[in-house]
Amino acid sequence: MEVQRFDYLLPQDLIAQSPAEPRDSSRLLVLHRESGRMEHRIFRDVVEYARAGDVLVLNDTRVRRARLRGRRLPGGGRVEVLLLHPEPGRPAATWRALVRPGRKVLPGQVLELAQGELLARVLARTGEGGRLLQLESPTGRPVEQILQQRGELPLPPYIRRPPADPERYQTVYARVEGSAAAPTAGLHFTPALLEELKRRGVTLTFVTLHVGAGTFRPVRVQHVEEHRMHPEYYTLPAETARAVEQARARGGRVWAVGTTVVRALESAAAPDGSVRAGSGWTELFIYPGYVFRVVDVLVTNFHLPRSTLLMLVCAFGGTERVLAAYRSAVEMKYRFYSFGDAMLILP
Repeated sequence: MEVQRFDYLLPQDLIAQSPAEPRDSSRLLVLHRESGRMEHRIFRDVVEYARAGDVLVLNDTRVRRARLRGRRLPGGGRVEVLLLHPEPGRPAATWRALVRPGRKVLPGQVLELAQGELLARVLARTGEGGRLLQLESPTGRPVEQILQQRGELPLPPYIRRPPADPERYQTVYARVEGSAAAPTAGLHFTPALLEELKRRGVTLTFVTLHVGAGTFRPVRVQHVEEHRMHPEYYTLPAETARAVEQARARGGRVWAVGTTVVRALESAAAPDGSVRAGSGWTELFIYPGYVFRVVDVLVTNFHLPRSTLLMLVCAFGGTERVLAAYRSAVEMKYRFYSFGDAMLILP
């Protein structure tokens, strides 16, 4: 399958640079995947499509303030570091990271970060600008505490200026810190909207999937099947597995809020469609031809051309119908990407 199949034309002025205010006032394109019928609504109207007995699964990850600026020692050349996650199976304070400019940062070098509050020794290269870093705080302060005070939110490269309120790049239910990017489909929900869904008989439950740097990286191969996903860590609690099973037993539908929730649920699915609680790393790559075992309804944003996220949405909604919806969204000047508008894909 050719990667170019998932290309589309997007005027640059449709890339949203700031979030909608209030959150639930963004636009909503509703796609009925069986018929291809489209509706154009406001996001808060999403409650009208929910049924009593449905379960809505949200990703409660929180974006870590993990972008750090500093310099190389010796020499003083500027560097920018994005800490991704602690490296499994390694000593404490060993982190996988992206470093720019990567070609000048070699194994054995030391980086001074966060205005001197962190030192990072480069242990190894990990490919595509990646490095394995051993972090040390000269003051003895915990790394996470330093990140809270000195780190910056790692906004996507197409957003030119950070929002005035950093919390607008977090969902209202974000609680488990660890992501390099926000699960953006959830940015549209407000506490009042979530309460209204519960009032209508919808069960709300959570998974945690920490979004990695792979969300920013283009697919560089010609054929979709050759691409390999970067691993991301997820946790699916027992209460979420029970909520999904109970919804299925009563004839309810499983709603996934965002592609991250889809990947977590489908990674935890048994061949019979049951969901197993647990944690682990997933490299699941969903593209057209994938048979979904758990998810019935998808809430998602509009994604980059040729991205793995768009491929997942095409797998769920049908490539032709999803791309037709994208063309319609462009014509009607929907806002795209992280701070943009949303799609609801129904059976």
